[in-house]
Amino acid sequence: MKFSYSNLSFLLLLTLLFSSVSHAQDDTSQKIESLLSKMTLKEKIGQMHQLTGFWDVTGPVPADGDSKAKYQQLRNGEVGSMLNITSVKEVRAIQKIAVEETRLGIPLIFGQDVIHGFKTILPEPLAESASWDMEVIKKGAALAAKEATAAGINWTFAPMVDVSRDARWGRIMEGSGEDPFLSAQIAKARVHGFQGDDLTSPHTLAACAKHFAAYGFSESGKDYNTVDISDLTLHNFVLPPFKAAVDAGASTFMTSFNIIQGVPATANQYLIRDLLKDRWGFEGFVVSDWGSFAEMIVHGYAPDAKFATEKAIVAGTDMDMEAKFFSNHIEELVQNGTVAMEYVDDAVRRILKVKFDLGLFDNPYLYCDEQREKELIGTKENRSIAYESAVKSIVLLKNEASILPLNKSQKVAFIGPMVDDKNISLGNWRLQGEDNSAVSILEALKAKKIKFQHAQGVRLVEKQVSFPFEVQLNTTDLTGIEEAVKLAKEVDVVVLAVGEDGFQAGEGRSRAYIDLPGLQKELVEAVSKVNENIILVNHSGRPLDLTKETALSKAVVQAWHLGTESGNAIVDVLYGAYNPTGKLPVSFPRSVGQLPIYYNHYSTGRPTNPGNDLVFWSHYMDEEETPLFAFGHGLSYSDIQIESFEISSDSMTKEGTIEVKVTLKNNSDIDGSQFLQLYIRDHAASYVRPVKELKDFTKVSLKAGASKTVRMVVDKEDLSFFGPDGELLLEPGVFSVMVGLSSDQLLEKIVTLED
Repeated sequence: MKFSYSNLSFLLLLTLLFSSVSHAQDDTSQKIESLLSKMTLKEKIGQMHQLTGFWDVTGPVPADGDSKAKYQQLRNGEVGSMLNITSVKEVRAIQKIAVEETRLGIPLIFGQDVIHGFKTILPEPLAESASWDMEVIKKGAALAAKEATAAGINWTFAPMVDVSRDARWGRIMEGSGEDPFLSAQIAKARVHGFQGDDLTSPHTLAACAKHFAAYGFSESGKDYNTVDISDLTLHNFVLPPFKAAVDAGASTFMTSFNIIQGVPATANQYLIRDLLKDRWGFEGFVVSDWGSFAEMIVHGYAPDAKFATEKAIVAGTDMDMEAKFFSNHIEELVQNGTVAMEYVDDAVRRILKVKFDLGLFDNPYLYCDEQREKELIGTKENRSIAYESAVKSIVLLKNEASILPLNKSQKVAFIGPMVDDKNISLGNWRLQGEDNSAVSILEALKAKKIKFQHAQGVRLVEKQVSFPFEVQLNTTDLTGIEEAVKLAKEVDVVVLAVGEDGFQAGEGRSRAYIDLPGLQKELVEAVSKVNENIILVNHSGRPLDLTKETALSKAVVQAWHLGTESGNAIVDVLYGAYNPTGKLPVSFPRSVGQLPIYYNHYSTGRPTNPGNDLVFWSHYMDEEETPLFAFGHGLSYSDIQIESFEISSDSMTKEGTIEVKVTLKNNSDIDGSQFLQLYIRDHAASYVRPVKELKDFTKVSLKAGASKTVRMVVDKEDLSFFGPDGELLLEPGVFSVMVGLSSDQLLEKIVTLED
């Protein structure tokens, strides 16, 4: 740029800014070192010790038992964090003990699983990921942070950034799906949403990227199960979202329950100390997941608690969540020379840094404002954000003969257990969400003055157990089907609202069968025999096997578990008040036997057997190869198509770029939007690469009849991949550049990367 006085002013401003930041960092470091020098070993270990809530803190002090012992630890300065304390009154009472009754007055950090909203419930994370809208996801996380911090919480155990390809795994609902690139963008958005621009703000909280690492690759989709993957899979598919979380400034990480290369993640030195802390430069602290210390013994890795403690701290785990291994064993391990003091000091520095970053040393009661608690939780503004997130998360999977959107003059019957349900749509992991607080489809129809008829058909849930939030399904009572069939005969269109209960997905909720549970299959089949105009609206926290139901339906809408504003969002999509824009973040299988199924798979040596009907190629004898609905799939009421696709060159150098130019046209009379997706394939490399990999996407909005040209850039980062040692490789050769509106319908150009 040309030199000018304005440039000089700008450069001086930048210099002052960086100088100020550097000075603040140095000042914090000095305060931490000063505090560290005053701490006893027990007090240091205390900072590494997290406890869950253990007595009515606004009542009398416990007189005996485990609660009394924990209370005494708190007064002795031997607790660094607490979880599951959820009100300003309780947080203030606990913080008062830590700050005013301990020797050094070090404030506590208060954590909770704020996963998809606090009191105002957002769509489950997998559902919200279907929006492919980073601003919406960021706003949702910011809303959750605003409500949680108003209740005294300053640390969330989210986002979960585990990539998963297996719909049987219950916790797939808590992540972002099967793709590392999309998951990385979502990880950044959620971290930025939770933490904001200023972590000392009373409206932001510390994020926690979890579960480090590969938890989503549990064998057979069974929770807490063994993980055995290659280094290539680890670096190319599992780790990118975690690296994105570090780059976004995530304050904390949480270890996973599983083993990696035969070593439990909580004691995996390569993952935590070598990669996360040293190579990636992560400056925050690492907390174990609940009970993962003791699980090292059950895994067959640690013979006893002392060994598990030693391996965990040496590996780089900084805080022990409730297991009490650190508080019981570190002192002895340090005193006998088994564990070096430097490991303890490193952990405590990191924990204190996060507390300084949160502004707790300046004001320990920053998050203890009862007026904020009354004013900021469950507001009308919060619900509007929840609505936006919900309506943009809905995915239109099928729309034969443009049966959708409905019009208000049609005779429509709403049938199924989800029509009048106000609880299932809240999903799992909604700890502070009030039961039966979701807007039901029935309520939304009435509020919008839409004429309709209704029959439940079958009940999904026979009984719900309050803890551990289990459900018993109705598997015997078919009496409502007769009424539903009679009603279906009398109307133009039937909307069948079905799915799985919110507590059939989530931690510990793996399913061997992922079809419609209970008696819903019987309901769909019975209704389809008397009315062919069926719109299936599926509520679930995971991809379900909807193969038979899709064949019986003219339209299929994936409604997930959408949270507080569920019914309003669903009805607005069904009646065209909102033109759907959602895209699948995960593939839907044709049957459970296809699992795990994912778009970015390897080719194999025999992907097809053209011109030969012999069986010797990679396929199922009794099922198709493709998913029922592919990653990136999602229809619109608008007919938006790609008109042209050009690239600026068919070759590029390692430091060069190629411009991709795509023109899209809306061939309908309905304004709408679609996500243009760009994929890459490396045809031959030193380590085989997937058949396609998502590298970019952008939302394109088009008025009726309008066209728009979109430009995207392919650079060396898009053509690179990680070797088994985690080093980035860029190799010359032939690549496919592909664009489309779904991963299974792509246009292709060939590009050569020159040496």
